[in-house]
Amino acid sequence: MKGQGGFTLIELMIVVAIIGVLAAIAIPQYQNYVAKSQVSRVMSETGQLRTAVETCILEGRLAAADCDTGATDSNLLDGNAVTIAFPLTTQATIIGNFGGNASAAIADNQLTWTRDVDGSWACATDVDAAFRPTGCAAAAGGGGGGGGGAGNS
Repeated sequence: MKGQGGFTLIELMIVVAIIGVLAAIAIPQYQNYVAKSQVSRVMSETGQLRTAVETCILEGRLAAADCDTGATDSNLLDGNAVTIAFPLTTQATIIGNFGGNASAAIADNQLTWTRDVDGSWACATDVDAAFRPTGCAAAAGGGGGGGGGAGNS
């Protein structure tokens, strides 16, 4: 006689337990990966505005009405917009406040590009070190505020 083929209840329970353990490890790692990639994306999106801001400074177009940066909306930013501190001077600030569709781990943080008087740009962010991209330093004082008198471009 031939025995019935199939899985026993114990075998099925073991498979379910293994899948549960793998999911418990994989899901948090995936969420960390998503948050880190979102910070890198905002760093790139805001970093691209440096050229436009630099051009406005060099051409003397320092007011918001005179300087069209060509910034587009981002669903990872609060209010979908990047903030640029106007009027521009030899020092400038580009701020991206995380919000919108950003991961909960970074939703209340910000990323800032700052231009010094020598024309060098530096990136700083107050996101957790686990999510901070290479080339973007920790924000002084742990983040928050930035750019009084700022206006959206």
